[in-house]
Amino acid sequence: MVELAATRLIALHKNKGKSVAACLKSRTDYAQNPDKTQQGELVSSYECSPLTVDEEFMLSKRQYELMTGRRQKNDVIAYQIRQSFKPGEITPEEANRVGYELGKRFTKGKHAFLVATHTDRAHIHNHIVFNSTSLDCKRKFRDFHNSGLALQKVSDIICMEHGLSIIEKKPYKERIKRTTYPKRHCFRDEIRQAIDRALLKKPKDFEEFLRLLEQDGYTCKRGKHTALWKEGQDRFLRFRSLGEGYTEEEIRAVILGEKEHRIRSKNKQAVNQKRLNLLVDIDARLQAKGIGYQRWATVYNLKQMAQTMIFLREHGIEDIDQLREKTKQSTERFDQLNEKIKTAEKRLVEIASLKKHIINYAKTKDVYVDYRKSGYSRKFHESHREAITLHKAAKDAFNELGIKKLPKVKDLSAEYAEVLADKKSAYTQYRNARAEMQDYLKAQKNVEQFLNLNRQEEEKAQEEKRKEETQR
Repeated sequence: MVELAATRLIALHKNKGKSVAACLKSRTDYAQNPDKTQQGELVSSYECSPLTVDEEFMLSKRQYELMTGRRQKNDVIAYQIRQSFKPGEITPEEANRVGYELGKRFTKGKHAFLVATHTDRAHIHNHIVFNSTSLDCKRKFRDFHNSGLALQKVSDIICMEHGLSIIEKKPYKERIKRTTYPKRHCFRDEIRQAIDRALLKKPKDFEEFLRLLEQDGYTCKRGKHTALWKEGQDRFLRFRSLGEGYTEEEIRAVILGEKEHRIRSKNKQAVNQKRLNLLVDIDARLQAKGIGYQRWATVYNLKQMAQTMIFLREHGIEDIDQLREKTKQSTERFDQLNEKIKTAEKRLVEIASLKKHIINYAKTKDVYVDYRKSGYSRKFHESHREAITLHKAAKDAFNELGIKKLPKVKDLSAEYAEVLADKKSAYTQYRNARAEMQDYLKAQKNVEQFLNLNRQEEEKAQEEKRKEETQR
Protein backbone atom coordinates (compact mmCIF):
# COMPACT_ATOMS: atom_id res chain seq x y z
CA MET A 1 0.00 0.00 0.00
CA VAL A 2 1.19 3.51 -0.89
CA GLU A 3 1.14 5.65 2.24
CA LEU A 4 2.38 8.97 0.89
CA ALA A 5 2.77 10.78 -2.45
CA ALA A 6 5.18 8.80 -4.61
CA THR A 7 6.32 9.52 -8.17
CA ARG A 8 8.10 7.46 -10.81
CA LEU A 9 9.29 8.14 -14.37
CA ILE A 10 8.91 5.22 -16.82
CA ALA A 11 10.14 5.07 -20.42
CA LEU A 12 7.54 3.48 -22.74
CA HIS A 13 9.20 1.28 -25.37
CA LYS A 14 7.96 -0.01 -28.73
CA ASN A 15 6.85 -3.63 -28.39
CA LYS A 16 8.43 -6.23 -30.65
CA GLY A 17 6.24 -7.08 -33.64
CA LYS A 18 3.97 -4.02 -33.18
CA SER A 19 4.01 -0.64 -34.89
CA VAL A 20 4.71 2.60 -33.02
CA ALA A 21 1.13 3.74 -33.67
CA ALA A 22 -0.30 0.51 -32.24
CA CYS A 23 1.90 0.78 -29.13
CA LEU A 24 0.90 4.40 -28.53
CA LYS A 25 -2.79 3.50 -28.84
CA SER A 26 -2.38 0.57 -26.43
CA ARG A 27 -0.64 2.71 -23.78
CA THR A 28 -3.01 5.68 -23.99
CA ASP A 29 -6.09 3.44 -24.07
CA TYR A 30 -4.95 1.72 -20.88
CA ALA A 31 -4.44 5.09 -19.17
CA GLN A 32 -7.95 6.25 -20.21
CA ASN A 33 -9.71 3.01 -19.22
CA PRO A 34 -13.30 4.16 -18.39
CA ASP A 35 -13.58 1.66 -15.54
CA LYS A 36 -10.59 3.28 -13.85
CA THR A 37 -11.29 6.97 -14.64
CA GLN A 38 -14.99 7.28 -13.77
CA GLN A 39 -16.07 6.86 -17.41
CA GLY A 40 -13.47 9.32 -18.64
CA GLU A 41 -14.41 12.13 -16.25
CA LEU A 42 -10.93 12.06 -14.70
CA VAL A 43 -8.99 12.54 -17.96
CA SER A 44 -7.35 15.84 -18.94
CA SER A 45 -4.73 16.77 -21.52
CA TYR A 46 -2.28 19.45 -22.64
CA GLU A 47 -1.90 20.43 -26.33
CA CYS A 48 -3.74 17.31 -27.50
CA SER A 49 -7.19 15.72 -27.38
CA PRO A 50 -7.79 12.61 -25.23
CA LEU A 51 -9.84 11.17 -28.13
CA THR A 52 -6.99 11.41 -30.66
CA VAL A 53 -3.92 11.57 -28.40
CA ASP A 54 -2.19 8.55 -30.04
CA GLU A 55 -2.70 9.93 -33.56
CA GLU A 56 -1.43 13.37 -32.54
CA PHE A 57 1.68 11.86 -30.91
CA MET A 58 2.29 9.86 -34.10
CA LEU A 59 1.82 12.92 -36.32
CA SER A 60 4.43 14.88 -34.37
CA LYS A 61 6.92 12.00 -34.80
CA ARG A 62 6.41 12.05 -38.60
CA GLN A 63 6.86 15.84 -38.58
CA TYR A 64 10.07 15.38 -36.59
CA GLU A 65 11.50 13.10 -39.29
CA LEU A 66 10.48 15.52 -42.08
CA MET A 67 11.83 18.62 -40.34
CA THR A 68 15.10 17.21 -39.00
CA GLY A 69 15.85 14.41 -41.43
CA ARG A 70 16.62 12.19 -38.43
CA ARG A 71 15.06 8.84 -37.69
CA GLN A 72 14.52 7.63 -34.16
CA LYS A 73 17.31 5.24 -33.20
CA ASN A 74 15.99 3.95 -29.86
CA ASP A 75 12.62 2.37 -29.21
CA VAL A 76 11.33 4.90 -26.62
CA ILE A 77 8.03 6.25 -27.99
CA ALA A 78 6.75 8.14 -24.93
CA TYR A 79 7.23 8.56 -21.18
CA GLN A 80 4.88 7.86 -18.32
CA ILE A 81 4.85 9.56 -14.93
CA ARG A 82 3.15 7.49 -12.28
CA GLN A 83 2.06 9.56 -9.30
CA SER A 84 0.36 8.01 -6.24
CA PHE A 85 -1.26 9.66 -3.22
CA LYS A 86 -1.99 8.80 0.40
CA PRO A 87 -5.39 7.07 0.71
CA GLY A 88 -8.19 9.38 1.84
CA GLU A 89 -6.10 12.55 1.59
CA ILE A 90 -7.11 13.80 -1.86
CA THR A 91 -10.17 13.83 -4.09
CA PRO A 92 -9.94 12.35 -7.61
CA GLU A 93 -10.59 15.77 -9.14
CA GLU A 94 -7.81 17.45 -7.16
CA ALA A 95 -5.46 14.55 -7.96
CA ASN A 96 -6.05 15.17 -11.66
CA ARG A 97 -5.29 18.87 -11.24
CA VAL A 98 -2.08 18.05 -9.34
CA GLY A 99 -1.08 15.59 -12.10
CA TYR A 100 -1.72 18.20 -14.79
CA GLU A 101 0.44 20.72 -12.91
CA LEU A 102 3.22 18.14 -12.54
CA GLY A 103 3.14 17.30 -16.24
CA LYS A 104 3.25 20.98 -17.19
CA ARG A 105 6.15 21.81 -14.85
CA PHE A 106 8.27 18.72 -15.55
CA THR A 107 8.02 19.02 -19.35
CA LYS A 108 8.22 22.84 -19.09
CA GLY A 109 5.22 22.99 -21.41
CA LYS A 110 7.28 21.68 -24.34
CA HIS A 111 5.60 18.26 -24.71
CA ALA A 112 1.97 17.26 -25.18
CA PHE A 113 0.64 15.01 -22.42
CA LEU A 114 -2.38 13.14 -21.12
CA VAL A 115 -3.39 12.90 -17.44
CA ALA A 116 -5.58 9.99 -16.37
CA THR A 117 -6.52 9.63 -12.70
CA HIS A 118 -7.28 6.05 -11.62
CA THR A 119 -9.59 5.31 -8.69
CA ASP A 120 -9.74 1.52 -8.97
CA ARG A 121 -7.36 0.99 -6.04
CA ALA A 122 -7.22 2.06 -2.39
CA HIS A 123 -4.79 4.81 -3.33
CA ILE A 124 -5.69 7.32 -6.03
CA HIS A 125 -2.95 7.57 -8.65
CA ASN A 126 -2.20 9.40 -11.90
CA HIS A 127 -0.90 8.09 -15.22
CA ILE A 128 0.71 11.03 -17.02
CA VAL A 129 1.76 10.02 -20.55
CA PHE A 130 3.78 12.61 -22.45
CA ASN A 131 5.12 12.50 -25.99
CA SER A 132 8.84 11.93 -26.36
CA THR A 133 8.74 14.36 -29.32
CA SER A 134 8.47 18.08 -28.47
CA LEU A 135 5.58 20.28 -29.62
CA ASP A 136 7.78 22.11 -32.15
CA CYS A 137 8.80 18.69 -33.58
CA LYS A 138 12.47 19.71 -33.48
CA ARG A 139 13.79 17.66 -30.55
CA LYS A 140 13.21 14.63 -28.34
CA PHE A 141 13.00 14.31 -24.58
CA ARG A 142 16.17 12.66 -23.30
CA ASP A 143 16.03 10.83 -20.02
CA PHE A 144 18.83 12.53 -18.08
CA HIS A 145 20.93 11.43 -15.09
CA ASN A 146 18.89 11.47 -11.87
CA SER A 147 15.74 12.43 -13.77
CA GLY A 148 13.72 10.39 -11.29
CA LEU A 149 15.05 12.46 -8.37
CA ALA A 150 14.32 15.69 -10.25
CA LEU A 151 10.77 14.51 -10.96
CA GLN A 152 10.22 13.52 -7.31
CA LYS A 153 11.43 16.94 -6.17
CA VAL A 154 9.03 18.78 -8.50
CA SER A 155 6.19 16.48 -7.38
CA ASP A 156 7.03 17.05 -3.69
CA ILE A 157 6.93 20.83 -4.13
CA ILE A 158 3.55 20.69 -5.90
CA CYS A 159 2.11 18.29 -3.29
CA MET A 160 3.25 20.53 -0.45
CA GLU A 161 1.70 23.55 -2.19
CA HIS A 162 -1.58 21.62 -2.17
CA GLY A 163 -1.17 20.56 1.47
CA LEU A 164 -0.49 16.90 0.66
CA SER A 165 1.85 14.49 2.42
CA ILE A 166 5.16 13.56 0.86
CA ILE A 167 7.63 10.78 1.47
CA GLU A 168 10.36 11.74 3.88
CA LYS A 169 13.75 10.39 2.95
CA LYS A 170 15.03 8.03 5.60
CA PRO A 171 18.60 6.93 6.24
CA TYR A 172 19.52 3.63 4.69
CA LYS A 173 19.47 1.80 8.05
CA GLU A 174 15.89 2.87 8.73
CA ARG A 175 14.42 1.75 5.41
CA ILE A 176 12.10 -1.24 5.42
CA LYS A 177 13.73 -4.12 3.62
CA ARG A 178 11.73 -6.55 1.51
CA THR A 179 13.73 -9.53 2.71
CA THR A 180 16.62 -10.35 4.99
CA TYR A 181 20.06 -9.59 3.65
CA PRO A 182 23.51 -10.16 5.18
CA LYS A 183 24.74 -7.27 7.26
CA ARG A 184 26.34 -4.71 5.01
CA HIS A 185 30.03 -4.20 5.57
CA CYS A 186 30.80 -0.51 5.33
CA PHE A 187 34.47 0.34 4.93
CA ARG A 188 33.72 4.06 5.15
CA ASP A 189 32.38 3.60 8.68
CA GLU A 190 35.60 1.79 9.63
CA ILE A 191 37.69 4.61 8.15
CA ARG A 192 35.67 7.23 10.05
CA GLN A 193 36.25 5.31 13.29
CA ALA A 194 40.00 5.10 12.53
CA ILE A 195 40.03 8.87 11.89
CA ASP A 196 38.24 9.45 15.22
CA ARG A 197 40.92 7.39 17.02
CA ALA A 198 43.76 9.21 15.26
CA LEU A 199 42.37 12.67 16.06
CA LEU A 200 41.99 11.75 19.73
CA LYS A 201 45.81 11.40 19.84
CA LYS A 202 46.14 15.11 18.90
CA PRO A 203 48.54 14.88 15.92
CA LYS A 204 50.63 18.02 15.42
CA ASP A 205 50.09 18.12 11.65
CA PHE A 206 48.37 16.29 8.81
CA GLU A 207 51.40 14.16 7.99
CA GLU A 208 51.56 12.83 11.57
CA PHE A 209 47.81 12.16 11.32
CA LEU A 210 48.40 10.01 8.20
CA ARG A 211 51.19 8.11 9.96
CA LEU A 212 48.76 7.26 12.79
CA LEU A 213 46.36 5.84 10.20
CA GLU A 214 49.18 3.81 8.65
CA GLN A 215 49.93 2.40 12.10
CA ASP A 216 46.25 1.41 12.20
CA GLY A 217 46.76 -0.75 9.11
CA TYR A 218 45.85 1.71 6.34
CA THR A 219 47.83 2.55 3.21
CA CYS A 220 47.76 6.28 2.47
CA LYS A 221 47.92 7.58 -1.08
CA ARG A 222 49.11 11.17 -0.96
CA GLY A 223 48.50 13.66 -3.72
CA LYS A 224 45.78 16.02 -4.94
CA HIS A 225 43.11 13.84 -3.29
CA THR A 226 44.39 11.89 -0.29
CA ALA A 227 42.92 8.39 -0.16
CA LEU A 228 43.03 5.36 2.17
CA TRP A 229 43.09 1.62 1.53
CA LYS A 230 42.96 -1.40 3.84
CA GLU A 231 42.97 -5.08 3.11
CA GLY A 232 39.51 -6.12 1.95
CA GLN A 233 38.71 -2.87 0.15
CA ASP A 234 38.25 -2.96 -3.62
CA ARG A 235 39.84 0.44 -4.10
CA PHE A 236 41.27 3.49 -2.35
CA LEU A 237 38.62 5.71 -0.72
CA ARG A 238 39.09 9.49 -0.70
CA PHE A 239 38.53 11.59 2.40
CA ARG A 240 35.98 13.71 0.54
CA SER A 241 33.78 10.60 0.07
CA LEU A 242 33.45 10.10 3.84
CA GLY A 243 30.88 12.84 4.34
CA GLU A 244 30.57 15.90 6.56
CA GLY A 245 33.21 16.21 9.26
CA TYR A 246 35.65 13.84 7.55
CA THR A 247 36.88 15.69 4.46
CA GLU A 248 40.58 16.50 4.22
CA GLU A 249 39.86 20.21 4.56
CA GLU A 250 37.82 19.69 7.74
CA ILE A 251 40.40 17.32 9.28
CA ARG A 252 43.20 19.83 8.63
CA ALA A 253 41.10 22.52 10.32
CA VAL A 254 40.59 20.24 13.36
CA ILE A 255 44.35 19.57 13.61
CA LEU A 256 45.08 23.33 13.44
CA GLY A 257 42.54 23.95 16.20
CA GLU A 258 40.23 25.95 13.93
CA LYS A 259 37.36 23.50 14.23
CA GLU A 260 36.02 20.99 16.73
CA HIS A 261 35.72 17.39 15.54
CA ARG A 262 32.35 15.79 16.15
CA ILE A 263 32.23 12.00 16.12
CA ARG A 264 29.41 10.74 13.94
CA SER A 265 26.64 9.18 16.01
CA LYS A 266 26.37 5.41 15.65
CA ASN A 267 22.68 5.52 16.42
CA LYS A 268 20.98 7.96 14.12
CA GLN A 269 17.61 6.50 14.92
CA ALA A 270 17.38 8.36 18.21
CA VAL A 271 18.19 11.61 16.45
CA ASN A 272 15.61 11.02 13.74
CA GLN A 273 12.96 9.99 16.22
CA LYS A 274 13.36 13.41 17.76
CA ARG A 275 11.05 14.75 15.09
CA LEU A 276 11.80 18.30 14.19
CA ASN A 277 9.26 20.58 15.74
CA LEU A 278 9.98 23.10 13.03
CA LEU A 279 9.04 20.77 10.19
CA VAL A 280 6.05 19.44 12.10
CA ASP A 281 4.72 22.98 12.59
CA ILE A 282 5.22 23.91 8.95
CA ASP A 283 3.81 20.58 7.72
CA ALA A 284 0.71 21.07 9.83
CA ARG A 285 0.17 24.53 8.43
CA LEU A 286 0.75 23.48 4.81
CA GLN A 287 -1.65 20.55 5.18
CA ALA A 288 -4.27 22.40 7.24
CA LYS A 289 -7.37 23.10 5.21
CA GLY A 290 -9.73 24.25 7.90
CA ILE A 291 -10.72 27.74 9.03
CA GLY A 292 -8.04 30.31 8.40
CA TYR A 293 -6.16 28.27 5.80
CA GLN A 294 -7.16 30.47 2.88
CA ARG A 295 -6.20 33.62 4.74
CA TRP A 296 -2.83 32.14 5.66
CA ALA A 297 -2.24 30.98 2.07
CA THR A 298 -2.85 34.50 0.72
CA VAL A 299 -0.56 36.09 3.29
CA TYR A 300 2.25 33.61 2.74
CA ASN A 301 3.73 32.24 -0.51
CA LEU A 302 2.92 28.52 -0.41
CA LYS A 303 5.16 27.66 -3.34
CA GLN A 304 8.11 29.36 -1.70
CA MET A 305 7.46 27.62 1.61
CA ALA A 306 7.19 24.24 -0.11
CA GLN A 307 10.61 24.74 -1.71
CA THR A 308 12.02 25.72 1.68
CA MET A 309 10.62 22.55 3.24
CA ILE A 310 12.32 20.43 0.57
CA PHE A 311 15.57 22.29 1.25
CA LEU A 312 15.33 21.69 5.03
CA ARG A 313 14.69 17.97 4.54
CA GLU A 314 17.52 17.55 2.03
CA HIS A 315 19.98 19.17 4.44
CA GLY A 316 18.69 17.42 7.59
CA ILE A 317 17.84 20.69 9.36
CA GLU A 318 15.60 20.03 12.33
CA ASP A 319 15.13 23.36 14.11
CA ILE A 320 15.57 27.09 13.68
CA ASP A 321 18.79 27.21 15.75
CA GLN A 322 20.40 24.59 13.52
CA LEU A 323 19.29 26.53 10.44
CA ARG A 324 20.76 29.76 11.81
CA GLU A 325 24.05 28.00 12.62
CA LYS A 326 24.23 26.54 9.08
CA THR A 327 23.46 29.97 7.64
CA LYS A 328 26.18 31.53 9.80
CA GLN A 329 28.72 28.90 8.70
CA SER A 330 27.90 29.33 5.02
CA THR A 331 28.15 33.12 5.35
CA GLU A 332 31.52 32.87 7.11
CA ARG A 333 32.77 30.49 4.43
CA PHE A 334 31.69 32.94 1.72
CA ASP A 335 33.34 35.88 3.52
CA GLN A 336 36.61 33.93 3.90
CA LEU A 337 36.73 33.08 0.21
CA ASN A 338 35.77 36.65 -0.71
CA GLU A 339 38.63 38.00 1.41
CA LYS A 340 41.02 35.41 -0.09
CA ILE A 341 40.13 36.52 -3.61
CA LYS A 342 40.54 40.21 -2.71
CA THR A 343 43.98 39.51 -1.20
CA ALA A 344 45.01 37.58 -4.32
CA GLU A 345 43.82 40.39 -6.58
CA LYS A 346 45.75 42.95 -4.54
CA ARG A 347 48.92 40.84 -4.78
CA LEU A 348 48.48 40.40 -8.55
CA VAL A 349 48.32 44.19 -8.95
CA GLU A 350 51.43 44.59 -6.76
CA ILE A 351 53.39 42.00 -8.76
CA ALA A 352 52.38 43.53 -12.10
CA SER A 353 53.34 47.01 -10.89
CA LEU A 354 56.67 45.80 -9.44
CA LYS A 355 57.56 43.97 -12.67
CA LYS A 356 56.85 47.14 -14.65
CA HIS A 357 59.04 49.26 -12.37
CA ILE A 358 61.91 46.73 -12.43
CA ILE A 359 61.86 46.64 -16.24
CA ASN A 360 61.69 50.45 -16.45
CA TYR A 361 64.51 50.75 -13.89
CA ALA A 362 66.77 48.45 -15.93
CA LYS A 363 65.99 50.23 -19.22
CA THR A 364 66.65 53.73 -17.86
CA LYS A 365 69.59 52.94 -15.56
CA ASP A 366 72.30 54.02 -18.05
CA VAL A 367 70.45 57.27 -18.86
CA TYR A 368 70.15 58.12 -15.17
CA VAL A 369 73.86 57.40 -14.61
CA ASP A 370 74.71 59.85 -17.43
CA TYR A 371 72.28 62.36 -15.95
CA ARG A 372 74.05 62.09 -12.59
CA LYS A 373 77.46 62.49 -14.28
CA SER A 374 76.22 65.65 -16.01
CA GLY A 375 75.74 67.16 -12.58
CA TYR A 376 71.95 66.85 -12.95
CA SER A 377 72.06 69.19 -15.95
CA ARG A 378 68.74 70.88 -16.76
CA LYS A 379 69.46 70.60 -20.47
CA PHE A 380 70.16 66.84 -20.17
CA HIS A 381 66.98 66.44 -18.10
CA GLU A 382 64.86 68.16 -20.75
CA SER A 383 66.20 65.92 -23.52
CA HIS A 384 65.75 62.71 -21.45
CA ARG A 385 62.72 63.72 -19.40
CA GLU A 386 60.66 60.52 -19.96
CA ALA A 387 63.48 58.09 -19.08
CA ILE A 388 64.51 60.04 -15.97
CA THR A 389 60.87 60.26 -14.79
CA LEU A 390 60.40 56.47 -15.20
CA HIS A 391 63.65 55.82 -13.32
CA LYS A 392 62.66 58.03 -10.41
CA ALA A 393 59.18 56.50 -10.26
CA ALA A 394 60.73 53.03 -10.07
CA LYS A 395 63.10 54.08 -7.27
CA ASP A 396 60.24 55.68 -5.32
CA ALA A 397 58.20 52.46 -5.66
CA PHE A 398 61.10 50.34 -4.37
CA ASN A 399 61.60 52.68 -1.41
CA GLU A 400 57.87 52.59 -0.61
CA LEU A 401 57.87 48.79 -0.60
CA GLY A 402 61.11 48.68 1.42
CA ILE A 403 62.92 46.68 -1.27
CA LYS A 404 66.69 46.78 -1.03
CA LYS A 405 67.48 43.88 -3.34
CA LEU A 406 65.41 43.71 -6.49
CA PRO A 407 63.69 40.34 -7.13
CA LYS A 408 64.11 38.63 -10.50
CA VAL A 409 61.40 39.23 -13.06
CA LYS A 410 61.36 35.47 -13.68
CA ASP A 411 60.57 34.80 -10.00
CA LEU A 412 57.83 37.44 -10.01
CA SER A 413 56.28 35.90 -13.12
CA ALA A 414 56.25 32.48 -11.43
CA GLU A 415 54.62 33.95 -8.31
CA TYR A 416 52.07 35.77 -10.47
CA ALA A 417 51.10 32.50 -12.20
CA GLU A 418 50.81 30.73 -8.82
CA VAL A 419 48.65 33.48 -7.25
CA LEU A 420 46.47 33.62 -10.37
CA ALA A 421 45.92 29.84 -10.27
CA ASP A 422 44.99 30.04 -6.57
CA LYS A 423 42.58 32.87 -7.33
CA LYS A 424 40.87 30.89 -10.10
CA SER A 425 40.54 27.86 -7.80
CA ALA A 426 39.18 30.02 -4.98
CA TYR A 427 36.73 31.69 -7.37
CA THR A 428 35.15 28.34 -8.25
CA GLN A 429 34.68 27.67 -4.53
CA TYR A 430 33.48 31.27 -4.13
CA ARG A 431 30.63 30.81 -6.62
CA ASN A 432 29.53 27.58 -4.95
CA ALA A 433 29.78 29.17 -1.48
CA ARG A 434 27.77 32.19 -2.65
CA ALA A 435 25.00 29.99 -4.03
CA GLU A 436 24.96 27.91 -0.82
CA MET A 437 24.86 31.05 1.35
CA GLN A 438 21.98 32.50 -0.68
CA ASP A 439 20.01 29.24 -0.32
CA TYR A 440 20.49 29.21 3.46
CA LEU A 441 19.67 32.92 3.81
CA LYS A 442 16.49 32.46 1.76
CA ALA A 443 15.46 29.42 3.83
CA GLN A 444 16.12 31.26 7.10
CA LYS A 445 14.13 34.28 5.96
CA ASN A 446 11.17 32.12 4.89
CA VAL A 447 11.16 30.11 8.13
CA GLU A 448 11.47 33.19 10.33
CA GLN A 449 8.59 34.84 8.43
CA PHE A 450 6.54 31.70 8.93
CA LEU A 451 7.31 31.53 12.66
CA ASN A 452 6.53 35.22 13.08
CA LEU A 453 3.21 34.85 11.25
CA ASN A 454 2.38 31.76 13.28
CA ARG A 455 3.20 33.61 16.52
CA GLN A 456 0.99 36.55 15.50
CA GLU A 457 -1.92 34.19 14.80
CA GLU A 458 -1.46 32.46 18.17
CA GLU A 459 -1.39 35.81 19.99
CA LYS A 460 -4.54 36.89 18.15
CA ALA A 461 -6.30 33.64 19.07
CA GLN A 462 -5.32 34.05 22.73
CA GLU A 463 -6.55 37.66 22.72
CA GLU A 464 -9.90 36.60 21.25
CA LYS A 465 -10.17 33.86 23.88
CA ARG A 466 -9.52 36.38 26.69
CA LYS A 467 -12.21 38.68 25.28
CA GLU A 468 -14.72 35.84 25.22
CA GLU A 469 -13.91 34.92 28.83
CA THR A 470 -14.27 38.57 29.89
CA GLN A 471 -17.66 38.86 28.18
CA ARG A 472 -18.91 35.82 30.08
